Amino acid sequence: MTHSWVALEPGVDPVKRIAELRRAHDAYVTAGTVDGPVRPVVADSWRRSARARVRPEATVDVELVDDALVTYRESHPLARVMPLVRELTSGYARDGEHLVAVCDAYGRLLWVDGPQATRRKADLMNFVPGARWAEAVAGTNAPGTAITVDRPVQVFAAEHFCRPVQAWTCAAAPIHDPTTGRVLGAVDITGGDRLAHPHSLAFVEALARAAENQLALLQPPPAAGRVQLSALGRDEALLVVEGRKVRLSRRHSEILVLLAYRPEGIGGEELLTELYEDETVTPVTLRAELSRLRALLGPELLLSRPYRLAQPIDADFDTVTRRLAAGTVTGAVSTYAGPLLPASLAPAVVRLRRRLADQLRAALIARGDPGLLADWAYSPWGEDDLAVWRALAAALAGAQRAAALARVREIDAWQRT
Repeated sequence: MTHSWVALEPGVDPVKRIAELRRAHDAYVTAGTVDGPVRPVVADSWRRSARARVRPEATVDVELVDDALVTYRESHPLARVMPLVRELTSGYARDGEHLVAVCDAYGRLLWVDGPQATRRKADLMNFVPGARWAEAVAGTNAPGTAITVDRPVQVFAAEHFCRPVQAWTCAAAPIHDPTTGRVLGAVDITGGDRLAHPHSLAFVEALARAAENQLALLQPPPAAGRVQLSALGRDEALLVVEGRKVRLSRRHSEILVLLAYRPEGIGGEELLTELYEDETVTPVTLRAELSRLRALLGPELLLSRPYRLAQPIDADFDTVTRRLAAGTVTGAVSTYAGPLLPASLAPAVVRLRRRLADQLRAALIARGDPGLLADWAYSPWGEDDLAVWRALAAALAGAQRAAALARVREIDAWQRT
């Protein structure tokens, strides 16, 4: 294959390829082996889908309806770029065969536009606003898989993990926050076999970049003196100072997180203890790190005696804490992009990371909302979280509850070994 991200090479008969893929899909579902012309991106997605216990005959659920859907999508950051998306995709809407969809970072479809006849066909597989198409619940599909791997993806016919979707072909690309780089959602084009072409993949990628550029233009200028720090779900934090983006080293990320958490400042000896689990590290090493950080940021931002930041700072982990304190659990979950500096072993960062995760987990369990619990349970950091999976099973019914209980038993058995 010329490119593993493109579904069909030039000259390939789509009918023949579909037959080959169906045989390969049947072999994987029955024997767990990947044979035939299955692209690596698809094979990896099939394996993730199987680990998530997605059933090949499953149909996705609709999580947001009526007023809840309207309220959620009107407040979503991608609502601001929907006029642009519709303008740029009007040609696809007119051809009578394709749908244009935009989902959030959890794979929930927020907007689905296109001809009524095509939408009615898509309704049969719940490709509708409010339905959750995350890979972990819907199997291999373009919007869900694009979010999972964080890059544009095509999924052709029987490459879909769930059979009810195999009559369709789709291409999707993630859309990122232009300031933090965080995935906000994805834009998707769904239709027939003609979409299995390099042009559709290039088009959704260009569409996503246009949406990101529009978001950057629409963002208000940062308040004077404000500094933004993004450290959730990142091993290396991102600092934004008056529009200038600085990607920090792991050690500098840890220092900035502690200084953001301690705006009153922290002495050198305490900072040394909080940063290094190795007690043999000397103050000279810490001073060298701080000197390099000051050279990177400028002396006007990093002060000493005690070490502290001279300007206010907006840290994403602090935003989660504030929203939890205010009782806005949905807002806290939407801001939580993952554990705080997940690779850090700095004692203070480890404590902060655990505390924040524990607070958010407790709030989710207390709320008992199945959609919010599922967002956590199907995330990379929540896939083995026994307490949340138990709460999710209790909040579900029918086949969904049975699947969640099976996952509870699986995690419980693994943790006991």
